[in-house]
Amino acid sequence: MRKPIFLIILSGVVILIVGCVRSAPEAPEWKPGAPVINPTDNEFLTKTPTPSFHLLPTRIPGSPELTPTPDTPRVISTQLSNPDQYTVQSGDSLGIIARQFSISIDSLMKANNFSDPNILYIGQILVIPQPSLQDTGTAFKIIPDSELVFGPMSITLDTINFIHNFGGYLSNYREDIDESNLDAGQIINLVSENYSVNPRLLLALLEYRSGWLTKTLPTSNTLDYPIGFNDNWHIGLYRQLTWAANILNRGYYLWKVNALAGVLLTDGVFVPLDPTINSGTAAVQYLFSTLDDHADWQEDVSPDGFYSVYKNLFGYPFDFAIEPLVPSDLIQPDMILPFEKKLIWSFTGGPHGGWDSGSAWAALDFAPPGETQGCVMSNAWVTAVSDGLIVRAKNGAVIQDLDGDGFEQTGWVVLYMHIDRIDRVTEGMFLRAGDRIGHPSCEGGVSNGTHVHLARKFNGEWISADGLVPFNLDGWVSAGTGFEYDGYLKRNDQVVEAFDGIVPENQIKR
Repeated sequence: MRKPIFLIILSGVVILIVGCVRSAPEAPEWKPGAPVINPTDNEFLTKTPTPSFHLLPTRIPGSPELTPTPDTPRVISTQLSNPDQYTVQSGDSLGIIARQFSISIDSLMKANNFSDPNILYIGQILVIPQPSLQDTGTAFKIIPDSELVFGPMSITLDTINFIHNFGGYLSNYREDIDESNLDAGQIINLVSENYSVNPRLLLALLEYRSGWLTKTLPTSNTLDYPIGFNDNWHIGLYRQLTWAANILNRGYYLWKVNALAGVLLTDGVFVPLDPTINSGTAAVQYLFSTLDDHADWQEDVSPDGFYSVYKNLFGYPFDFAIEPLVPSDLIQPDMILPFEKKLIWSFTGGPHGGWDSGSAWAALDFAPPGETQGCVMSNAWVTAVSDGLIVRAKNGAVIQDLDGDGFEQTGWVVLYMHIDRIDRVTEGMFLRAGDRIGHPSCEGGVSNGTHVHLARKFNGEWISADGLVPFNLDGWVSAGTGFEYDGYLKRNDQVVEAFDGIVPENQIKR
């Protein structure tokens, strides 16, 4: 049984590993104008991607900047009143307990006269201090939602040329990632694609925190930690950005489901968030809460803080707004289960993170037939759930663009993760529902067994498998239980339950 997720949870990082992979050359990356192959008709076509959106600023140049219309105030769950005592349970740590009650580790240690944070035992009684509360946070809006996600307006930025035009430290930065030596623009694009976070936001954050974009020689304390998250597991540009993207996603998607009452700052101060801010602003406020004490946080989320750097680099952020980014009446296109007919697969994972722990619970997991568990080779095939163009296929991930415009930032997109490089579909192919994607594996991301991880996005936003638009695969509709990875697929009076293994209750076939 998986553990429940709390309102504010420990940050995680996707560590890219490869398990049980057969060697083979990587498929070439699809480029605009390259042939598009339809394996069903066996015809060669030519397709130059054209965005399905009219990508122009929404405000007439030179006209006044208008304050965005406040969102309808939402009803936010109030901070739970803390008990005077807590009994330590199996799996607890001071960090987990502190986050559960929205207090700092330091205040928890002081309340219990601890000198060592690692001395805990099951059954121990801890005193839980009340958090230091402040007035509600600022209602100032920093960015629209469409500037948080890797959505339609991100198409307008040439990240690599933008960096080189400034000639700063970033323009000469390179780092080895997954056996490839990448420049800063390629690293930012990689993080943006994987986490579905806007590259403009990541660039502005780098400039605000370290000056890497404009300074040729930033201060020495930023060279290992350009975002300022000082952790030995997050040294260098790539790991700093994956951490930041994951935290931004967490704030964004928690706010969207009314699961973030406020933010806990590094000095133990708890600030309730203003109920009229939008999800993109909540994400930025949440990110800075993990780095700042109360005084610094107030400055960073003010008009003179991060917002001012963003505006200086790219212009007024709400000029890029696409509203609504996700329509309230959004309907999923027809989809089928991601495997071939007559074979019995296992439904091993209910709703969970689309990419890393911070994104919406956008994914479901399916494991292929076979008694052997773990990272083993499989001859089974993952198949396309719908018609669409393959726009990315590398490092275990395959991205299928269902609107066919050639951009994963627009419309419906499906992620198939942990696809073995052998026999994997290549960029530029157009697949019909049921066509073969590749073999399930452990390749890419983190996996404890061969399976396919299936997730959806719309206009760059991860779409929850347990939300208002659940998965519908051959009539099987996904539902969650409130616990990550737990859930069901239901079709009429049939129910299949997610289970990490092979049991009668999780068997499913087309």
